[in-house]
Amino acid sequence: MFSKTCEYAIRATIYIATQSYENKRVTIKEIAENIDSPLSFTAKILQVLAKKGIVQSIKGIGGGFEIPKEDIKKISLSQIVTAIDGDVIFTGCGLGLHHCSQERPCPLNKKFKSIREDLAKMLESTYLEELALDINSGDSFLT
Repeated sequence: MFSKTCEYAIRATIYIATQSYENKRVTIKEIAENIDSPLSFTAKILQVLAKKGIVQSIKGIGGGFEIPKEDIKKISLSQIVTAIDGDVIFTGCGLGLHHCSQERPCPLNKKFKSIREDLAKMLESTYLEELALDINSGDSFLT
């Protein structure tokens, strides 16, 4: 459903949020190890997330990545997905056709439209706080 890049971005952001709740900054290496992602790929993803303002990158000794606690409550999965993959998951064709529309629909258009709408609602109403707290409580896991 999500691109591999987007999957890693979501996992990285959740991991950073879990550590930010404990007032810890995390390095690229630590993030990559804890989300089971290649180091160089993780670095590129984090660069995009920092540029989009989803995570903060602190340079120098004691630096790393963090998300301010007040932002963890405000960042939705929709923002992360859009930052990495754009809005194609919300607007794209279920069969991957370039010219699928209401006027010229593919065979899945009507059914896929409701799936896209449900997915959009879920992503817009799911915030990092909920996911990070589930990880920290042991109710869910990233690896």
